[in-house]
Amino acid sequence: MAPRHEEIAEELRRAIDTEEYAVGGLLPPETELAARYGVSRGTVRQAVTALTAEGLIGSRQGARRVVLAGRRGQSFAELRSFARWARSMGREASGQVIGSEYRPAGAQQALRLQLQPGARVLHVLRLRGLDGEPILLERTVYAGWIAPAVERVPADAPSVTQALFEDIGLVLAHGEHLIDAVAAGARDAELLDVRRTSPLLRVRRTTTTREGRPVECSEDRYRSDAVGFSVHTSLHHNTLARRTGPGLD
Repeated sequence: MAPRHEEIAEELRRAIDTEEYAVGGLLPPETELAARYGVSRGTVRQAVTALTAEGLIGSRQGARRVVLAGRRGQSFAELRSFARWARSMGREASGQVIGSEYRPAGAQQALRLQLQPGARVLHVLRLRGLDGEPILLERTVYAGWIAPAVERVPADAPSVTQALFEDIGLVLAHGEHLIDAVAAGARDAELLDVRRTSPLLRVRRTTTTREGRPVECSEDRYRSDAVGFSVHTSLHHNTLARRTGPGLD
């Protein structure tokens, strides 16, 4: 029989999966959960610690725990969390900022971020890896209101999402994605350690807060020999999932 804290952790995971506790929402206080399950606060704390380690919830000092993501694959809303995806496979995510600068927003960027054309936005080029192997290039454009917090994120932070939550309590709750394929140019080929013109999987995404305020728009390019995507559909939901190589098994 599993220890009680593991049973409680699994019940909380299911509640998050079914959106009883939605992304961006709060978990009940430890005292309430302890009363519900008939256990001590220490037992509840063990369960919650497990969910925190998995990246499902987060907490800031003196504040209630917030749901950061669901467990059910990598839904369109959760696709941005590269670090959480890596952690779910028992692999180590890495990140490194290659370049960062402020530039005026182009027409499409302004439209996606709901800004006036020419508004000042932060452009960041970030290289992401799995177990030290380059996998993904992120070209992200951040709205001006979030840019100062992004600049405070360490250049080698494995999870920008987690860093922004810990700094200012930001929860990225919604996303829109468009997936296609492109050929690697000289710059991408060098950074991803592939041949020039190699196929890359491109994901263009826009993410917003729970209230719908745009935070970022990005063009992410994955090595196609290392990462693939699968879509699972049903009457109730569609789930997009990443898969890793070789063979994308």
